[in-house]
This record gives sequence, structure tokens and C-alpha cells, in this order.
Amino acid sequence: MKKIFSVFILLAFKSSMYGQVIFGDAVGTATDKTSVLMEFANSGDRGLILPYVTDKSAITSPGSIILDASTPASAKVKYYTGTAWADLSVEPSNVTSYLGIQPAAKENANAKVVIGAANSSADGILVLESANKAMVLPITPSYQNIINPAPGTMVLTNNGGFKTLAVYNGQQWSFWSY
Repeated sequence: MKKIFSVFILLAFKSSMYGQVIFGDAVGTATDKTSVLMEFANSGDRGLILPYVTDKSAITSPGSIILDASTPASAKVKYYTGTAWADLSVEPSNVTSYLGIQPAAKENANAKVVIGAANSSADGILVLESANKAMVLPITPSYQNIINPAPGTMVLTNNGGFKTLAVYNGQQWSFWSY
């Protein structure tokens, strides 16, 4: 945990980074690193927690993924296609109690960490900017290995080669297989 916190502190003081970033260890999960911009450790059974957004009206960057808490009693994980918000949760969840533990202070609207380029016109706190590299989500054999997932948790499950995107809205998991 200290390593992850240290990486985030480093990123907070650096406005841009070039190259690949691996969170959690020096190995990651991708066997071929040529198309990877950001990835996570190959162990730990943890997911990526999306930001809780209570007003998504200013989000205009295609590819943005959030926990839409604009109506906390019916929150959903969504991504922005560039023209509309697509639902990844299927069913809504009440995240009202989770919003109470979020910091009360508003973020600096100009705060941004860009990985993969010197800057980016995309709005977001963490922007992965690349024309030919991707983020590899945390991978676990089963979503059930994640103990007490927070609303907005996103993970890739790999159960014997059967891979599924799993997103947690605070009440239930939704699954997207490929």
C-alpha cells in the first residue's frame, strides 16, 4: 500500500510522465509491454476505483469512466462515448452513505496528471494520452476475491482464460465478457 501511495504522491508533484507505469510491482500483468501505457500488479486481488462524480455536465472527453452519483440513490458506472453516457452497471445502487466519507473540499479544476504525453487537452484528473498504447486493468481470477469492494470498483477477471470486465456499483457486480 505504501508503494502505491508513494507513486500517487510522485504523480501529484509531476505534471506529466512519459513511458509505462506499473502500479504495485515491477512486473505487472501484460506479457507484451509494447502496447501498454499503464498496468497493475499481477497479484493482490484489487480493483481500480473510479471517481464518484456528482455533476458530470462538464465532462466532455470521450472515454471518461465514472461512478455517476449525480443521483446518489441510483448511482451507476458509466463511460462517455463522445456523444452520450453508456451504462455499465445495468442496475442502480444507492451510494449516499459512501458520499459522506468523501472529502468535502472541492478539487482544483486545473489539477491533472498526464501519462504518455507532455500535456493533453482532455479533461480529467488522470489522463492516459497515447495513440497506440492502452491501460491494462487489474486482473484477478474472480471478482469474489475482492473483499469489501467500494462503489466504482472495476477489474478484469481471468478465470481459466475466460476474461470478463467486472464493475461494481456499490450494490452488485455487472459483467461484460469478450
